[in-house]
Amino acid sequence: MDTLTKEQRSWNMSRIRGRDTAIEVRLRSALHRLGFRFRKNVRGLPGTPDIVLPKYRTVVFVHGCFWHRHANCKRATMPKSRVAFWRKKFERNIVNDRQHLRDLRKAGWRVVTVWECQILKNLDTVAERIRKRLSERV
Repeated sequence: MDTLTKEQRSWNMSRIRGRDTAIEVRLRSALHRLGFRFRKNVRGLPGTPDIVLPKYRTVVFVHGCFWHRHANCKRATMPKSRVAFWRKKFERNIVNDRQHLRDLRKAGWRVVTVWECQILKNLDTVAERIRKRLSERV
């Protein structure tokens, strides 16, 4: 059972951002410091990638561990109320993520997925991993 009223829960959920989250901003800042230029949230691409590096034909998805179900991550908890609703929602997110990945690769884009916990643990390592990926030949 939820401990908040419907109005309180609605207010909390309305504050969850879909773009320009703190972890996205941190990663974008690190990439910018490394000299990369990018576009944000390009709607014309499948899944509206968080970061698009057109010069390298690469997109970066910054996934929240909770919403995108990072395997074996302590942040990917299951809510105790309305479990069937949440399970269905999470499964749909995972299916959508896979479809966007396939569509982007089919269109010739390289895809990098970065998890929230990786950025929080060591941002520099994540930025370096992306830098190395961008220097690889396709």
